[in-house]
Amino acid sequence: MTECVFAIPGDHARRTGGFIYERRLLEELQSAGRSVHHLRLADGGATPDAATRAAWRAALDPLPRDVPLILDGLVFGAMHTRDLARIKAPVVAMLHHPMGLEHGLPAALARRLMARETANLRQAAHVVVTSPHTARTYVAMGADPERLTVALPGFDGPLPQPRPEAGPNILSVGLLARRKGHDVLIDALARIADLDWTALIVGKTHDPAIAGALQAQIADTGLGPRLRLAGELSDAALAEAYSRARIFALATRHEGYGMALAEALRYGLPIVTCAAGAVPETVGGGARLAPPDDASAFAAHLRALLTDDAARAALAAASRALGRDLPGWADTARLVGRVLDRL
Repeated sequence: MTECVFAIPGDHARRTGGFIYERRLLEELQSAGRSVHHLRLADGGATPDAATRAAWRAALDPLPRDVPLILDGLVFGAMHTRDLARIKAPVVAMLHHPMGLEHGLPAALARRLMARETANLRQAAHVVVTSPHTARTYVAMGADPERLTVALPGFDGPLPQPRPEAGPNILSVGLLARRKGHDVLIDALARIADLDWTALIVGKTHDPAIAGALQAQIADTGLGPRLRLAGELSDAALAEAYSRARIFALATRHEGYGMALAEALRYGLPIVTCAAGAVPETVGGGARLAPPDDASAFAAHLRALLTDDAARAALAAASRALGRDLPGWADTARLVGRVLDRL
């Protein structure tokens, strides 16, 4: 089997969708008997400084030309094209969504990131993406469809079993970043304050200013006793939160796939989310979709599912059926393994 290097910036055990994907893919490739070496790169974000760029060159330039390099998309998108061209190893770009599409970026920075990532695509021997929607996005940016593979995220273990009704609990899971639309969710919840519900937003702080703004918004709405920002949870605590939820809600502005949404399908949860990015393809008929940034429409969907038991049960059944068809991590690793073997 092909030897390769998997380069990931910083702590790859971080519990965000992209890092969970890469860590589990790395582990599954190794479990399948492949010689995959984890290379930890300096973590420089979208605008790395000169020292970080120098560290990347020092780590990647010596790699031999006969050993494929799976390169994390954050690094791939942030690298200068000339530095990427220096790498002798065939580069497999592991891309989740274009960095320039991240919400909240200054317009000039977004344009610069899109232009750089577009140029960098020409330096990749192959591109791996996590959804058909993201594949179409990168093909539109110039990626060769013949050198692009869709490898959906996998999921661990058997389907969770249904739990007894635990009350009208609404669960949202997503990094506390503007793109996840938690501000829209809070606005929507304020519009259904007349109903009986509690809500939990699970997610690590990405930008302290955004986390602070969300806390202030909760205080302003008076929902504090019913709505809580739980921060990052352990695997066991997160599984318990999914099991106790009646509805999963994520008012996201964009997803390259949406692993938390797919996890909700596995738990058979009826979903309220937004028609943004890859979301419609990910959730299929297991969700009600609102337009992004439309708190009124989002609230209407929540109200309908909280007050109509039959509609909620039908959506839950559709969600669980879709969850049964989700791939495992071994399936994801097989697809990526074929890419490595071809290279």
